[in-house]
Amino acid sequence: MRSSLIGARHAFTTRYGGVSKGSLYSLNLLSNKSDDPAAVRENWRRVCALMGAGPDDCAVTNQVHSSIVRIVTEADRHKAMTPVPYEADGIVTAVKGLPIFCFTADCVPVLLWDETGAAAAAVHCGWRGSVGDILKHALEAMAALGARPERIRAAMGAAIGFCCFETDDDVPEAVTAYLGGDTEGLFRRRDDGKTMVDLRGANARRLVQLGLRPENIDLSDECTMCSHDKYWSHRYTKGDRGGQAACIVLE
Repeated sequence: MRSSLIGARHAFTTRYGGVSKGSLYSLNLLSNKSDDPAAVRENWRRVCALMGAGPDDCAVTNQVHSSIVRIVTEADRHKAMTPVPYEADGIVTAVKGLPIFCFTADCVPVLLWDETGAAAAAVHCGWRGSVGDILKHALEAMAALGARPERIRAAMGAAIGFCCFETDDDVPEAVTAYLGGDTEGLFRRRDDGKTMVDLRGANARRLVQLGLRPENIDLSDECTMCSHDKYWSHRYTKGDRGGQAACIVLE
């Protein structure tokens, strides 16, 4: 899956196109699941080929549901399926030819690209990272590399949708604080006391607050939980799942 707004080579992967078997069928990119390592490496090879690279030539996130963002360089090229020596839920680069990856299975995957090619970012936006302002940190890192908000294009891939993201009060309260109260249309209160939250919409609204032009933000309308046959969904599978990726490379 791709966005027409992003001028760099990029992709949002699905469950399709891999070689994994059983409950992890077919394109699982996570090596910390009960998958055949040879299958995971082949899945990596296929996705990395789309980015014009090999499976040991990319930089990846090491996600802990934080708001940590790291600027990655040539030194961060990572051998697939080996431990990542840092923690970061978002990575930013200015290195041409270095594909960068983040991973999701319901959380919001965000790709950011400065239209001059100054920098790109791959950001995993779970609700905790979102309200921790990970997108602000990513834009600050991109600015340090020469990017400017008015030139940045954003694309958000498939994620758990407004239809399915059922939460307790802590999430809408945190999102309200995150957006400074600008939450109209982002919550739907249910009679049972739960609240449905539009996390993708919240992150899009934050990008506008941070200086992106609304017309430069592209949101997928696909829900990973509704389309669990096409996408990995942590909630639907109760954790028995693989992971999809959002990836981008400056050329």
